[in-house]
Amino acid sequence: MSGKMSLAREVCSCSVTHHPSPITHHWFVAVIRLVGVEKNFGNQQVLRGVNLTIPPGKLTTVIGPSGEGKSVLLKHMIGLLQPDRGEVWVDGVEITRLRGKALNEVRKRFAMLFQGAALFDSLTVFENVAFPLREKLRLPEPDVARRVEEKLEQVGLSGMGHKYPAELSGGMKKRAGLARALVMEPEIILFDEPTTGLDPLMAKTIHDLILAMHRKFGFTAVMVSHEIPEIFSISDWVAMLKDGKIVAMAPPTEFQRSADQAVREFIAVGIEV
Repeated sequence: MSGKMSLAREVCSCSVTHHPSPITHHWFVAVIRLVGVEKNFGNQQVLRGVNLTIPPGKLTTVIGPSGEGKSVLLKHMIGLLQPDRGEVWVDGVEITRLRGKALNEVRKRFAMLFQGAALFDSLTVFENVAFPLREKLRLPEPDVARRVEEKLEQVGLSGMGHKYPAELSGGMKKRAGLARALVMEPEIILFDEPTTGLDPLMAKTIHDLILAMHRKFGFTAVMVSHEIPEIFSISDWVAMLKDGKIVAMAPPTEFQRSADQAVREFIAVGIEV
């Protein structure tokens, strides 16, 4: 992968719970770090002092009840939203005060796969995947074609570039969105509920594809998901957002042993469903 980050040379600790728990602290170098992040929309307080550290090269999944602000959290990481209070660090750079060219330079390290894949309806699959290459890199067309076809093949859409989004199934749209996220060879990819609207079999297929691409390219991944218990088999770390704060974070095996009542209840309900 091109353009590897020079990681922030600060070692951060991440407590896996704010409540008594047998799970202790883990130490790693931070690639993304949120410190005391608060965000309100009108009178609605969504994030209430989020502290979260994302390790490099790992797949971290954020879970939690609906409406807790998980997607809002992702948008703060890439600078699409600014916190009312708190700090957001990316590779040692505090981004909340960045604007214009400086913020765009940070965003070049990111790609984001939105819930609905966010494909342009008027463009073919090929054109959708090629769009960031043409807009941001202005590559010669032979290079664009080579990279687009390569990514389509990697996500299982070889020979499908001529189709339009309306002609694709839900799973194929997710694959196309993933191909577009990968085509710029980002260092960080944010996944906002990538299996929303898919049946369980297709959801597993997309999870497996994300895991395969993560292992192949080694990018840092942050995923928002409700898929319990499936996310435990693909994630390196799991964090839970509840009442506007991260109440737990740990590797999957340790996370599932948490003594925190909110964590245990959420896991139990997910497994029952």
